[in-house]
Formats: sequence, C-alpha cells, structure tokens
Amino acid sequence: MLNCKKQLRRMYAVSAGASFQIAGASWVALLAARGFSMVEIGLAEGVFHLASFLFEVPSGVVADVFGRKRALLLSQCMFVASSAAMLLSNSMAGVLVCMALSALGYNFASGSREALAYETLKAEGREQEYDAFAANEMMIWRIGNAAATLCAGLALWMGWRRAYLVDLVLNTGCLLLMMGLREPPREVFAGGCWQRVAASVRESIEFLVHRRQVRRLMLFNAGVGAVATMLLFLLQARLPAIGMPAALLGPALFWMGLGGAVGAQLVRFTGGCSYRRIAALCAGGVLLAVLLAATPWPAAACAGGFCAGLLDDLLQVRTDIRLNSMCPSQQRATLLSVSSLCFSLVMLGLAPAMGALFGAL
Repeated sequence: MLNCKKQLRRMYAVSAGASFQIAGASWVALLAARGFSMVEIGLAEGVFHLASFLFEVPSGVVADVFGRKRALLLSQCMFVASSAAMLLSNSMAGVLVCMALSALGYNFASGSREALAYETLKAEGREQEYDAFAANEMMIWRIGNAAATLCAGLALWMGWRRAYLVDLVLNTGCLLLMMGLREPPREVFAGGCWQRVAASVRESIEFLVHRRQVRRLMLFNAGVGAVATMLLFLLQARLPAIGMPAALLGPALFWMGLGGAVGAQLVRFTGGCSYRRIAALCAGGVLLAVLLAATPWPAAACAGGFCAGLLDDLLQVRTDIRLNSMCPSQQRATLLSVSSLCFSLVMLGLAPAMGALFGAL
C-alpha cells in the first residue's frame, strides 16, 4: 500500500540533497580556475541549454508512458554520471559531455517530480494538499541552492575534484533515496511501446490545441519567470560594477536566493486571491524589481533581486498548482514539460535583450 506521507518526505529529502550541489552552484568559477576560457565556458553553457531544449518534451513523454518513478531514477542517474564525468574529464570534450548529462538530469526530473507528487496525493483523495507540497518543495530547493551558492568559496578552496566528489556522493545518496519511491496506480496508454508514445504525444497536442487557457497560462508564467531569472543572473555582474565589495557579493546572492523560499511559502496565504490578481501582482512587481536593479545603489538592486525571486516563485507555485488541476493524469508530465519548454523559448529571446539593456546602464 502506498504511504503518502512517507513518499512525500522522501521526495523532500531528495530535493534537499539535489539542490545542495556545491560544485554545480559554482561550476563557472571552477572551470575558470582550471584554466578554461570564457569562450569555452560559454560553449559549455550553450550545450547545456541545447540539450535541455531538445529533450524537455521527450523526457515528459517518457515519464507519462513508462512511469514517473522510472523517469526520476533516470534523472538522478544522469546527475551521478554528470558528476563522475566531470571528475574524470581533463578536456573540453569531457566538460561538454558533463553539461549535456546534467541537462538531461533536469529534463527527466522536470514534470516527473510534480506529476508523481500530485498522483501520490490523488491516490488518497488529497489533491487539495498539493499546494502545500509545491510550496514546501520549492522552499527546500531555493534554500539548498542559496546555501550551495554561499559555499562557492569553499568549493574553490577544496579544488574542483573534491568539490565534484561531494556532488557525486550527494547525487548517489539521492539515487538510493529515489529507489524507495513508489508509483501510484494510474491509467496507462494501451498498446506497444511506440503506440503508447504516439498516443501520449497525440493526446497532449490535442489537449493544448483545444485549451487556450492552458497555453496562455504557460506562456505568461514563462515570461514573468524568465525576466526574474535573468535579473538574478545579471545582478551577479552588476552588483560589483555599482560598488558592492567582493566580500559582500556571496551573502547578497544568498539573501536574494532566499526570496524564492519566502515567495513559495507565501502561497499558503494567497488561497483567497484569484489567480488573475496574483498574476497581475507578480508581473507588475517583477517589472518594479527590474527598475530597482537598474538604479546605481547596491541596496536597491539587492532589494529588486529579492523581490524578483519572491514574486517569481510565488507565481511559479500558483501556476504549478493550477496546471496540475487542469491536466489529465495520462499527459501530466508531458504537459508540465511543455511549460518548462516555454520558459526556455522565452529565455532564448529575452537573455540577449536584457543583457544588452543592463550592459548599457
């Protein structure tokens, strides 16, 4: 029998371990310390996004057809392989393989994790508790990421091999935890392997074609999230440029990262507000955060970064809850992956534009 509480606690533990990757959080600095040029680092980032773009939706189809637990296990295997590849690599080719494997890890987890949690609660008729899970899981992830970012100096002091060894141990531990997850009973597509894949793709497309509200929801969330994400990236370079001491940069990034954790928990207190009002508040607030970040005052820029992270995750969790309630069980992971793909598409156009804007300030 499926133990819902035990399953969700195990998923929280996996999120805590997976989010605290000290080498993953400072991979740019570690590659630079190894002697790789900024052009090579940019190429590595490009390979990551290309792999992520190509396999986002296929990974969701795999989860829906073959099981969300299997997709999550495959995801964690990719992270283990990525850490191991970086440990063993001494060339740019090895780094690129590592980045592609890491992207696949995120792809197979995206949509699968949320779908498994929702179906776990649904199996016991407790779907209304998904908002609490989504808020808690996002909070754990943001705190883990922020703590890992704060450890960037420690990772550089340890050296890249020891730092990636820590990540490898954590990823292996998460893999062992995932083996204890159970797949809730659900409807599955009939037929052979390729017939099931074709049915999943066909029905997902038909669902999106006939549900304009879902399409608009995905694109709106992607647009707000992309602006907030790019703002936090750009502040890493802007804060020192406008006078923030190097010693304060790490704590400032950590503090801004906690904004997401606060936003995720605020979801608990917004149940009485309509999604439309929350969406308008978050979109307007993120635009205000961009204006604050554009000022020449480090304190105002940090406040803008904190607000952007808070409002981004508040909207993200509310959207996640709304999408899960609208998506059919058989296509849940695929459709959530489409939502992630929308974010990637928006980022492709937005990143150069925002980079140019802040570069001109």
